Amino acid sequence: MTTHPLLAELTLRVRSEAHSGKEKACACGAAILADRPDATVVRHADTVAKAHAPDTTPADLAPRLATAARLPGILLPPLGETPVDLHGRLVTFWPYGEAVDPENPEAAPWEAAATLLAHLHRTPARPGLPPMRGPVKAAHAVARLLAATREGYALPVLRAWLTLPAWARGEAPMADTATLCHGDLHLGQLVRHPAPGGPWRLIDVDDLGVGEPAWDLARPAAWYACGLLPPEDWSRFLGAYRAAGGPAVPAGGDPWPALDVPARALTVQTAARAIVKAIEADRALDDVELAVVEACDRMGSTPPQLANGFAK
Repeated sequence: MTTHPLLAELTLRVRSEAHSGKEKACACGAAILADRPDATVVRHADTVAKAHAPDTTPADLAPRLATAARLPGILLPPLGETPVDLHGRLVTFWPYGEAVDPENPEAAPWEAAATLLAHLHRTPARPGLPPMRGPVKAAHAVARLLAATREGYALPVLRAWLTLPAWARGEAPMADTATLCHGDLHLGQLVRHPAPGGPWRLIDVDDLGVGEPAWDLARPAAWYACGLLPPEDWSRFLGAYRAAGGPAVPAGGDPWPALDVPARALTVQTAARAIVKAIEADRALDDVELAVVEACDRMGSTPPQLANGFAK
């Protein structure tokens, strides 16, 4: 990989932050945790630096950082609430946390994730917090798909997208403007802090905001509906969320009227991203990617359930 200026300077800055600005040599080493157009993340010792997406604004990031700082029992708190500017990108610093082991699915912290979400959803949102970005990210994935192709596997995905209400496509405001949401919940958004073995905490505040809390349950719900998440894991997740008083679904009975629309939206987003990645890599879709495309095909002929006025 070619080291671009942002990555090189980010590596220097996280080293300086980890050692309180001292310039003496160290043997800690550095690790690139992510290097994508929307995020570059570098670790040095127990400190992590993140360069946020190019379109991130201080006005949106500041209240998200402040929210994480005041909820250390739910969200991993930043090492400071004021980002720095590197090559036109906002950069924040965080303590290192131990990530979920992708090679040990039996140990996936479904109960911890659900409990943290329930507590987040029950926490009053700070004034000035922007909307949760989940629907906007789904719309961006579909826009990338449209730019790549409108043929083949893309057709059922686009049909499924058009069955969704405007709010789920990021084309209208969400009805809920008060509930605090994560916006992009998946197992990669949990770490143990302090590492190793500390309590689980949610990370990544880029999509944090107010909105429909069912969106935060939508990815595991979509995986379950597509046959990619075992029923027992879905039951663990849903049961823990309900036990912690989560407001996104009723306390008992069928949760699907509240979950169907966001789960469909996350299925479309996942399928759209999969197709674009396959096109860019000039490869066929794998079995998991085909499963979400096939789910979109089924969705296109069946209208989504609505929440029937369920008060979240």
